[in-house]
Amino acid sequence: MLDAPLANQLEALLEKVTQPIELESSLDDGPKSKELADLLDQIAGMSDLVTHVRTGNDRRRPSFVIRRVGSDIEVQFAGIPLGHEFTSLVLALLQVGGHPSKEAAELLDQVRNLDGDLHFETYFSLSCQNCPDVVQALNVMCVVNPRIKHTAIEGSLFQDEVDARQVMAVPTVFLNGEPFGSGRMNLEQIVGKLDTGSAERTAAAISEKDPFDVLVVGGGPAGATAAIYASRKGVRTGVVSERFGGQVLDTMAIENFSSVPYTEGPKFAAELENHVRQYDVDIMNVQNAAKLTPAATEGGLVEIELENGARLLSRSVVLATGARWRSMNVPGENEYRNKGVTYCPHCDGPLFKGKRVAVIGGGNSGVEAAIDLAGVVAHVTLIEFDSVLRADEVLQRKLRSLPNVDIVVSALTTEVLGDGSKVTGLVYTDRTTDESHTVDLDGVFVQIGLLPNTDWLSGTVDLSPRGEIVVDAHGRTSVPGVFAAGDCTTVPFKQIIVAAGAGATAALSAFDHLIRTSSPAEVEETVAATV
Repeated sequence: MLDAPLANQLEALLEKVTQPIELESSLDDGPKSKELADLLDQIAGMSDLVTHVRTGNDRRRPSFVIRRVGSDIEVQFAGIPLGHEFTSLVLALLQVGGHPSKEAAELLDQVRNLDGDLHFETYFSLSCQNCPDVVQALNVMCVVNPRIKHTAIEGSLFQDEVDARQVMAVPTVFLNGEPFGSGRMNLEQIVGKLDTGSAERTAAAISEKDPFDVLVVGGGPAGATAAIYASRKGVRTGVVSERFGGQVLDTMAIENFSSVPYTEGPKFAAELENHVRQYDVDIMNVQNAAKLTPAATEGGLVEIELENGARLLSRSVVLATGARWRSMNVPGENEYRNKGVTYCPHCDGPLFKGKRVAVIGGGNSGVEAAIDLAGVVAHVTLIEFDSVLRADEVLQRKLRSLPNVDIVVSALTTEVLGDGSKVTGLVYTDRTTDESHTVDLDGVFVQIGLLPNTDWLSGTVDLSPRGEIVVDAHGRTSVPGVFAAGDCTTVPFKQIIVAAGAGATAALSAFDHLIRTSSPAEVEETVAATV
């Protein structure tokens, strides 16, 4: 099952197992069950503390439980967790086997204190980059609190179940049989939904923090780089981030970052965060900024208010809030979001195997999505507003060579149709004839670009007509002491390496602002304190 290099790596990691674990499989006579059995036999052969038994009687086959012998600590997988979920399998083996999680001790204590019997089920696809975060978070919860159970289910192997529960996006999580959440979630977010008092406690703790010298809003490449550069100057640095890594987490392949021939978004984001944590940076994750109040006087404190009501003060601020997928803003889109309307073909494509879908957008992202989906679904209709496709010619040639793809140009999508629970079609208008057309389908993949995450800044800093923060060559905004970098700004090229460079520029400019706005009184106080 596992090639030699991967097997050698796993065998070395299994040396960290300190408690005996049992892999109990539930199998049938199908080829996937044989594949899983071979994988589990291979893993069991790597450590004297791991055994594989085929005595399981779970209704989902193939599936298996990883159980700590002599305890009720266990996690379960239905399917074969390879691809992006291989890391989830490795971490589950280690943590059930006694190797501690790296999550913060305070967060793990919250998990231990959760009351009640909680059974989670997560539907994932092997091509989904968002799924491992959810699977791994819930698996950690099982290890820490035995009253919590979790089954990670490979959707493509249990299509009837996926259809019956109307799962049209991954990851999708059920709790005790009822929908709990969909999309990327980390442990903090999951615990926050279960522990209703945690948001207030977190807000109170954040508000008590001393003022920062540099406060970065955003944890993507621009924000992470800004934090590194600021902290290296020896100033008090903080980062407020909705999700560390930002839009990079949704990127499949990165092949154009200098010195890194190839990597994938989640791995790149994890390395960004690890790099930031090498420095004395206060990271406040799973937090959204809601309001910016400029300093009352030159060199004074800028205030950032968060959505949870917390307030932070800083002598300078770097805005690196990134961008999000652009919506079509048509009737039915929000109603059927994650019920057939989706924005990630890599993640959700396998759920539409053998079905008919549409891709909205004829740029590189849209055409690439249509090409990928054509190998999975029954039929793809690509709809482009312009009179021609805007993707690279090589991509267009590949797309036009596919027999199960229709291309519609000069078309304006006007409505997403559904039956109340899932997408059934869409309506578009031919812009040359003004005729309306209906397309019967099961899914709509929206690929029409990005919008800057700057709505909360309207009326505070100057924004371009497209909502981008207006910056100069130094990353300065219209507000003294406030700088910006990355995809949320007027920088013309939205690339990871450009964002990282802009983050460095903004941080250096913020430091320059600090040393130029220190008042004589502050200097005198500093000198007096050292005498």
